[in-house]
Amino acid sequence: MGKILGSWSGMRKYLEHEMLAECLHERVRYNCTSYVGMDGCRIFEIYIDNKLVKQFSWETVNTYFINNGYKKNPNFVGIGEYWDEFWPLMDTVPIQSRQEYTDNEFCDALEKYRNQSIKDSINSENPIERMFAILDRRIGKRTIASIKESLENQPEWLQFFYCLRLDSENI
Repeated sequence: MGKILGSWSGMRKYLEHEMLAECLHERVRYNCTSYVGMDGCRIFEIYIDNKLVKQFSWETVNTYFINNGYKKNPNFVGIGEYWDEFWPLMDTVPIQSRQEYTDNEFCDALEKYRNQSIKDSINSENPIERMFAILDRRIGKRTIASIKESLENQPEWLQFFYCLRLDSENI
């Protein structure tokens, strides 16, 4: 997580207990996994009602590129070919145009969310920052009700989190 964000256990407590909307307590769980040999890369996961709903890792982004036809050669043989084109695609396919994100993008969005106003987070161009914001206790019912109008403009994966909050608040 790095010095800026602190320990994962502290960050998880912050997200699940300190900042999470009361109506979502005990429903939302964050997880971080790091495997030996991953060179410091992690897989961040979000569970809702004990079901995995979103992962953030290099693997999910690369698979997204393959499945959506971004890669010129989707028929790879080895690990080198599997990761071929990954970095150029990361540079050409912006975060706002994708449905999947890396662990670094998760951490960057989390850091930004923690250091800016909730209004800036809910209106951010970064969909991960908006995800943190829609789950935040500082977002009130009037804001949630007004956001309902823009639900269709959100990425498909993020609509799930918006609907979760709307349903949990009975809006």
